[in-house]
Amino acid sequence: MTNQPFLLYGSTGYTGDLIARLAVKQGLRPILAGRNREKLTAQATELGLECRSFSLDDPATIDTALKDVSVVLHCAGPFSHTSKPMAMASLRTKTNYLDITGEIGVFESLARHDADAKAAGIMLLPGVGFDVVPSDCLSAHLKRRLSSATRLTLAFRNVGGRLSHGTATTMIETIHLGGAIRANGKIVRVPSAWRSRLIDYGRGPVKSVTIPWGDVSTAFYSTGIPNIQVYSVFPPMLVRLMVLGRYTGALFATPTMQSMLKRVIQSQPAGPTEQQRAKGISLLWGQAEDDSGKRVTSRMRTPEGYALTAMTALAIVQRVLAGDAPIGFKTPSLAYGTDFILQFDNVAREDIE
Repeated sequence: MTNQPFLLYGSTGYTGDLIARLAVKQGLRPILAGRNREKLTAQATELGLECRSFSLDDPATIDTALKDVSVVLHCAGPFSHTSKPMAMASLRTKTNYLDITGEIGVFESLARHDADAKAAGIMLLPGVGFDVVPSDCLSAHLKRRLSSATRLTLAFRNVGGRLSHGTATTMIETIHLGGAIRANGKIVRVPSAWRSRLIDYGRGPVKSVTIPWGDVSTAFYSTGIPNIQVYSVFPPMLVRLMVLGRYTGALFATPTMQSMLKRVIQSQPAGPTEQQRAKGISLLWGQAEDDSGKRVTSRMRTPEGYALTAMTALAIVQRVLAGDAPIGFKTPSLAYGTDFILQFDNVAREDIE
């Protein structure tokens, strides 16, 4: 039954609040949850929902909060800190686990619990938002077009909008780690903005640089392709800072610098405005190649990333509540198919090569 409650942890954050409000519009009844009781109470009162305030420091407390729900949608990042306690509680309480992470380390960590999830009879499905639903479905589509593919290149460009506080904070906390690719099946660390290339997202070629996006992890599980790189578009000044970070990464990792950068983030708007979300779009590009030189290329257009995250996350919640939750560690395309992304309004995919 899709009208049964689910737990939405991190509901007062930027993305969590978007999801909570869309859920109510769709007739869903999430139990709002997070650490800040005052914010939760105000949000729950406004939306007419139940709330539960708890931190992720005590396993028994998390278990109690999950005992009467069949699925938790975890939206409180940075997930490198928060995903493990929530996911382990999900395994103990046999609660299906979803989150909106885009962090490679989180995907890899949860993938190692595939057998545990199967034993518990639950699904572990991280990345149910813009990270990584559209790009994961695009990866699977490219693999379907070229089953012999051994190399996968993905790229995306956001037009309009801005980063949320949570996304920006995650980027700051991992800036010193540089970039990442998958080579011969293994995740390999590379310098920030390691490579650049011109990519046509449908509006003419644009310079794009490599980034450590979640698909470096998930696309391997979805497609089996052993060599994966992900690119994106940034303002030239930011690209220069990324390159500079190759040499100053240790400085960015210091507590003093981290604290200063996070204060800067908090001084900025919490995320894109409603108007920016409505007008913004995301453009994706992907290419698969095999060892003989055969190549296929496809593009995709979606709504703005945060708006799409709310849509895809809740669509998956409803699938789980309806009993459609294949057990074990899954990626979006493995759980719900290559064409899952096409059900959403204003999503279009085209094959260009």
